[in-house]
Amino acid sequence: MMMRMGSVMRKVVCLLAWLSVGQVSGSYLPQDMNRTLQDLLQHYKISKSDIYDGKQVFPKEELKGKMESQMLFMGGVLEAYEKLIVHMLKELPTPSPLSATSGDKADTSGPSTAKPLAAGNTRSNLNKVLEKIRDLKLHSYKEQVKILHELQKLKHIEMDNIKVQGKALWELPWIYEKANSLADNVMRRRRRRRQTRTKSRLGA
Repeated sequence: MMMRMGSVMRKVVCLLAWLSVGQVSGSYLPQDMNRTLQDLLQHYKISKSDIYDGKQVFPKEELKGKMESQMLFMGGVLEAYEKLIVHMLKELPTPSPLSATSGDKADTSGPSTAKPLAAGNTRSNLNKVLEKIRDLKLHSYKEQVKILHELQKLKHIEMDNIKVQGKALWELPWIYEKANSLADNVMRRRRRRRQTRTKSRLGA
C-alpha cells in the first residue's frame, strides 16, 4: 500500500512540475497559475532524485513532431491532467461541517485545525488549476479532444458481432480509398514545400 501511495505521489509531483515548465520556457503560463502550482508542489512533495530520474509521465519527445501531431498529443495530455486532478480532489479529506458552513469561524490556533486548513487550501488550488486546464481545452483543443474521444470509441467495436464484421467489410472500400487519398495528399504537400524551398534557395 505504501509503495502504491509513493508511486501515485511521484506521478502527481511530476505532473505538477511538467505543468509549471512554462515558468522557464515562456510567457504562456499566467503568474497566478504558476504561484498556485508552486503552492501545490509544497503539498505534494517528493525527493529531487524522484523528480529528476529521467522517467517523465508525459515524454516531451512527443512534442517534437508535426504541429498536428503535437496538438493531438497535447489534447490527450490535458485530458489526462483533468482526470488526474479530479482524482486528486476526491482523495482530499472531506471538509468538516464547521469549515463548510459559511459564517462559522473555526479556532485556527490549535494543531487540530492545521490539516483541514491545509486540505482546504490544496482543494482550492487544485480547483484553480482544473479550471485553467478546462478553459484551455475548451478554447484551444476542442477539435483534438473530440478526435481522441472518437478514437476511444474504436476500442469498443464488437469484434465478435457478425453484423459488425459484415458492415465493416462493406465500409472498407471507402475507408481504404480515403486513407490512401489522405496519405497521398500529405506526400504531395510535402513535395510542394520541398520544391518551394529549393526555388527560394536558387533564387536567393
